[in-house]
Amino acid sequence: MPPHLYGVIAEFAGSPALVQAVHRARAEGYVVMEAYTPYPIEELNDAIGHGPSRVPLLVLIGGIVGGLGGFFLQYWAAGIAYPLNIGGRPPNSWIAFIPITFECTILVAGISAVLGMLVLNGLPMPYHPVFGVDRFQLASRDKYFLMILARDPKFRAGDTFRFMETLGGVHVQDVED
Repeated sequence: MPPHLYGVIAEFAGSPALVQAVHRARAEGYVVMEAYTPYPIEELNDAIGHGPSRVPLLVLIGGIVGGLGGFFLQYWAAGIAYPLNIGGRPPNSWIAFIPITFECTILVAGISAVLGMLVLNGLPMPYHPVFGVDRFQLASRDKYFLMILARDPKFRAGDTFRFMETLGGVHVQDVED
């Protein structure tokens, strides 16, 4: 089976060249791309077009579900399944439920954050096609990479490769699955 083309990657010597290349690629109409840098670059996230993360929404939903679940579990246990009269209070005294409800809110929100981050990032990912690029290990040292993925609607193998060569990259290479 012939290898499947995953994208085209270009190496850049510095972060300004990479950010400028991302702007040019976006202006050209490419929308599905990834950038790899040795450290976070603030303006790169906006330039590449990543929107706000959905993790905070997942944390909010997890917190609400955890809080309601913790509260109603206590309500069911103290008020319905095992009603006990302690100190003359009614069996469903909600004030006594606050600490456990708070703990359940934090617990489920934290679990939602971790699981949401893993799912949204596609992790765990033991292999990524970019690991097959010869010079990619330099991305964690001092080189900057821009990759336009083959699933981009504007991607055409030869045309995209020639476009990446015009961006001023040091080295341009096809990335195969």
